[in-house]
Amino acid sequence: MDRCSFDVEGKNIHFAVEGSTGGTSFGLHLAADAIANNGRVLWASSDLPDGTRFSQLFAHLSLVESSQFHAMNFGGKFERAIDAMVEAAVGLPSVKLVVLDDWCDNTGRIPSNLVSEVKRLADETGSEITILLLSKGSADASGSSDDPIVARGDKAMTDAGYETWKMWRKKEGGHRIIKTGDAALEVEIKDSGFHF
Repeated sequence: MDRCSFDVEGKNIHFAVEGSTGGTSFGLHLAADAIANNGRVLWASSDLPDGTRFSQLFAHLSLVESSQFHAMNFGGKFERAIDAMVEAAVGLPSVKLVVLDDWCDNTGRIPSNLVSEVKRLADETGSEITILLLSKGSADASGSSDDPIVARGDKAMTDAGYETWKMWRKKEGGHRIIKTGDAALEVEIKDSGFHF
């Protein structure tokens, strides 16, 4: 099986995942790809990625390459975290990917002030930088979707300039479905990342 290569360059993606299916691993997979292509990655979350999982997904990169991964904590006001991300994205050379992991609460409506802030992030970092927002999706209570999960705040996020991608379990084990617009990919999560 080949390691997946995702077409994300210059896109703003709101990635809604079924709980505990590998959203952070997906972000790390894209981060390793960006760094392998001579880019720099900015990562923000309330918790840093698991060290073991980070090591697995970055195993093919040198220590020098891995130093192009810059992590920060969301601690404090979200607006200040966005300020710091914008400043770093504009000020550091070769930033290709900005990831906000678990950037909003896991349930309920996404507050409009957070949507405004991630819109500002997209507007102020430019079109060459990919932005990936990782959040928990929710079950489709309305029955109007063919997918088992829906992205919370889908319309507001689309209006803010983000594509909606989703991921859920296909069956037991590491098999997942990643839906990018109308396309659905079946993938398997392995130690080294996502594979077709």
